[in-house]
Amino acid sequence: MGIKTVVVGAAAVAAAGMLAAAPAASADETGWNPGNCPKGAFCVWADYHDQDTTTPPETPSLVTYGEWAGNVPALTFYNDTSSAADLKWSYTFPDGTTRSSSYCVSRLETNIFYIPVTVTNVTPHNGSC
Repeated sequence: MGIKTVVVGAAAVAAAGMLAAAPAASADETGWNPGNCPKGAFCVWADYHDQDTTTPPETPSLVTYGEWAGNVPALTFYNDTSSAADLKWSYTFPDGTTRSSSYCVSRLETNIFYIPVTVTNVTPHNGSC
């Protein structure tokens, strides 16, 4: 099996479960630095957001206080809003096919995607995930 086959196969497996397996926790519980995500906003970063408080944070590719639709690159996200939010995203495989999915993000949750995706929609909603 060649390297290309392994990489494409790994991407397919990753796309089946894009989010990191780490349990969600609030910033207060983990000490995670939301960096330059303004209070009350939902933020997405195109890079793995640096959690080291001594390093200047990356600029978010998305900052929204409510419903949003568009296309932004994403690897990390943080929900500092007062409610849960549905996050829709898509991934384009090397062969050009695209897979879309959604994930309910709890209030104060941060998480990562294993591979670069495109966030296409953020929809806040009442209640929890």
